[in-house]
Amino acid sequence: MTIQVRTIPASKHLEFIDSRPSASFLQTPAWAKVKSEWGSESLGFFDGENRLVGVALVLYRQVPKLKRYLAYLPEGPVLDWETADLAELLPALVRHCRNQGAFGVRIGPTIVARAWHADTIKAAIADPQIDKLSQATPDETNLTATRVHNELRHLGWLAPRPEGAGFAAGQPRFNFWLPLAAADGTPKTPDELLKGMNQLWRRNIKKAEKAGVQVRRGGREDLARFHEIYTETAERDHFTPRPLSYFETMWDALSAEGDRIRLYLAEHEGDLIAATTWVRVGQHAWYSYGASTSHKREVRGSNAIQWRMITDALDAGATIYDLRGITEGLEADDPHLGLIQFKVGTGGRAVEYLGEWDLAINKPLYRAFDAYVNRGALVELGKGLVRNPGRIVGAVNRAGSRPLGALRRLAKDARR
Repeated sequence: MTIQVRTIPASKHLEFIDSRPSASFLQTPAWAKVKSEWGSESLGFFDGENRLVGVALVLYRQVPKLKRYLAYLPEGPVLDWETADLAELLPALVRHCRNQGAFGVRIGPTIVARAWHADTIKAAIADPQIDKLSQATPDETNLTATRVHNELRHLGWLAPRPEGAGFAAGQPRFNFWLPLAAADGTPKTPDELLKGMNQLWRRNIKKAEKAGVQVRRGGREDLARFHEIYTETAERDHFTPRPLSYFETMWDALSAEGDRIRLYLAEHEGDLIAATTWVRVGQHAWYSYGASTSHKREVRGSNAIQWRMITDALDAGATIYDLRGITEGLEADDPHLGLIQFKVGTGGRAVEYLGEWDLAINKPLYRAFDAYVNRGALVELGKGLVRNPGRIVGAVNRAGSRPLGALRRLAKDARR
């Protein structure tokens, strides 16, 4: 089989996505408009009979002042990983990206390698001998993931590093899913979903209802109200908020593809107390962004709004409600443990993807870029790249075949 990779229209890209049970919303054509600061293109994988067998949204991040790019496929490409001939498909992808000026390619296969059920996670949290989720015996393993992992290594792709404290750059490797269907595909009922939740979740949902919390869908005109409490949440939880314009762009782009994105608002006696965004592609729905106020937390608006999104996902035909990323730290003093416990209360499962894999095309340039953004103490320095990207240029130009020397100079420059 001879694979060709070439640019395709967004309409053809979307048609392929819609023909599948699901795909990541980060691989939809609309996401290119959300990430407008990156270059982008829709790619198709064609077999020897010119049949479209896969698609990808590729985002190109340019190295400042150089016409060289990191080709990034967030949670992609979209392939049938069960049967995909990676020895044909991936070299064709790399050739195309090289011709576009890429110094490296990063992919993120959305294959679940391992899964841990809620009871297993609770037991692991209580076990003083376990401080990471990966140390607990999984309830499910996936042989396809093992095969793909081995093939990627054989083809020269670089395996993802273990996640450190907090969320690393890129997409989370560990996520939390709430299955909305039984093993045979039969949709669960709301009562069955409630029974699967822990007592605290059920009590808080009832408490919100009794207190008079109302959850409604909002529109674009409500994004400013969402953003107001989102910035409050960012200040309280110590993360850098995205600007309102980002959410307006996200709304405009995703809503152009039909019922792709929704905004939910939880109100109590006229006060907005929580707000969230919800995204769906086929049978997979995501809790995307969330915010809540510091006041009136006792009426449990966050539980009420999650329950509404879960039941709406069920009504929309979704089989998975995805609460997105978690970190794998389970120690009592881990700052993200509360988030894991909140999600575990839904009765779902933690899933581990294969992670993001890199193929270095220009190794010196890739190593200098990679080291600056990702390694050791330079993780925090890499966060400043967006604010002052020009600092990487000098080191890249000087790297040549000695990227470690360039890295030392980067560290020295970054501390100035």
